Formats: sequence, structure tokens, C-alpha cells
Amino acid sequence: MPTLCYCYEEVLKGISLGGMRMSKKESYEQKAEALLSPITEANGFELVDVEYVKEGGTWYLRAYIDKEGGITINDCETVSRAFSEKLDAQDFIEDAYIMEVSSPGLGRPLKKEKDYIRSMGKELELRTYRAIDKQKEFYGVLVAYDDNSVTIQLEDESKMTFQKNELALIRLAFDF
Repeated sequence: MPTLCYCYEEVLKGISLGGMRMSKKESYEQKAEALLSPITEANGFELVDVEYVKEGGTWYLRAYIDKEGGITINDCETVSRAFSEKLDAQDFIEDAYIMEVSSPGLGRPLKKEKDYIRSMGKELELRTYRAIDKQKEFYGVLVAYDDNSVTIQLEDESKMTFQKNELALIRLAFDF
């Protein structure tokens, strides 16, 4: 489970995004990532992901950060305060929202190239949208990937390739 570290509510009025080809969500995430990257790099953290989502009628702008050995509440607070200042100055989000900075947690999905690189040779959990041979959940070691597909080696040494658009979830497998 991710560690929610610091939460700060921002009420901002945004600029018109007319004529843009990307969705408002994508635009906000991209701009937020551009603001966050120098902050996380300066502090020796990795910016894992940024998401702008609506849950229960409330918008959330979430940043997930990580570092070797894990993220602390103080790390999240440091990034959150600096990010909040940048958001106030840029003022690009139209809606009222809650900004959160947290660790990504153990069950974070693989989304970016760096996630796949880091996971090569490790066991993954994959869930498909539709059943394949009456099964929707698969476990295996990541042996290959590209922009469109993921290949895992199963326990019986056979390999299975999945199209990324067929996957509802892909993340590191972990035992408790």
C-alpha cells in the first residue's frame, strides 16, 4: 500500500486549453510532470508517475516518488511544498483539486520504459481483460518487452507473450 505523505488542497483557476489535441487530463499530467522533474531530481528522487483523476466527485493531482531505500514522509513533504509553489505560480489547472505526493507502494503497475527495464528477470503478475484458456491471471518472469507486448517465462519454462492493450494490470509479483 502506498504511503500517503502530504496532502495540500489547491483551488486554482486555469487557462483555456482550446485547440489542444491532448485531453485535459493528459495536458495537466504532462505539465505537472515538467514542474516536478527538476524538484525530484534536485532531491535525488525518482518521479515514478503523475496522475490527474476524479474520485468520488473530487479531482486529485497525484505524484508518486521513489528512491533507493524508500520514501519517507519528510521526502514527500519536501517535494509537496516545492511543487505547491510551482503550481501556484503556473496556475494551469481549472478545477478545484487535492494535490498529493506519495510513495508508489509495492503494487505499483509497470507503465514506463524504466519500469520494464528495472523489472527484467523478475516475477510479474499479469491480469488480462479477457480470459485466455479460461484464465485471466498469469505469473512469470519478465524476459522481453517492446512498445506493444510483454513476454514472460512461466514455471514450466514455456513463454507467453501478451499484447499490452490486452492487459488490465501488470506489476511485480510479491508474496506475503
